[in-house]
Amino acid sequence: MSALYIVATPIGNLEDISVRAVKTLQQVSVVFCEDTRHSKMLLDKIGVETKLKSCHEHNEQERVAELCDLLAAGASVALISDAGTPLISDPGYRLVLAARQAGFDVLAVPGCCAVIAALSVSGLACHEFQFAGFLPHKKQARQKVLTARLHNMVTTIYYESVHRIKETLTLLVELVPDREIFLAKELTKQFEQSKKGKPEEVLQWLLAVPERLKGEFVLIVGPSEQSEIGATIDIVADRLLALLQKELPPKRAAHVVSEVTGVSKKILYQRLVRSDADS
Repeated sequence: MSALYIVATPIGNLEDISVRAVKTLQQVSVVFCEDTRHSKMLLDKIGVETKLKSCHEHNEQERVAELCDLLAAGASVALISDAGTPLISDPGYRLVLAARQAGFDVLAVPGCCAVIAALSVSGLACHEFQFAGFLPHKKQARQKVLTARLHNMVTTIYYESVHRIKETLTLLVELVPDREIFLAKELTKQFEQSKKGKPEEVLQWLLAVPERLKGEFVLIVGPSEQSEIGATIDIVADRLLALLQKELPPKRAAHVVSEVTGVSKKILYQRLVRSDADS
């Protein structure tokens, strides 16, 4: 059947490839992949001789027309990434979108995904979670993005590189020292390791052995507790009150801060009156 197949491949252990994935890669007309040299080694190992064509972030748009021509001619195409499930922080979105818009079938051949693999063994809440991909390269942008998500009441998952994992953990030590986190490296590979604990514990574990600072990382940050969010909102509310009470009457200042933070106007007004009395 003419279709675009999204085929998951192993993230480290070759034995994780499915029988269906091998069969699909054998039967399609062409396999689109990120790096033909990398994927050629995989296909050689599993005995697949199907033609490979590169499809990465720099040429994905160019492959869209070719994909639609192939599907229109009755051919089938498989898309794989260098490892894991395509489109998950990897190219492929434009291909899938174009195929669906043109009315062609897009079928999943599921398998490995580092996000799910790490979450399943983390021991952190997994009934609801957010995958946030890679954090920004630059420190200031990384801190801004990380800080904005720290009040999520769901588990949040990131990919992080060997070049930045130490700095990211150090940020977590500063921002949420009491939060439970989980760090996994080299999932399914020979030197797979993981650590759960407070940010400082995980950071010290990482630094204790130089070899741990190598490889690919999945970082999972546990959900914020309601009490933690409430404490943060109270801090923000108090800071806003301190600023506005210099410019506005107490009732008006309390009203404005209540609109911004959701804290009761009555409680905020009482704080202002109490602070005036103390001073």
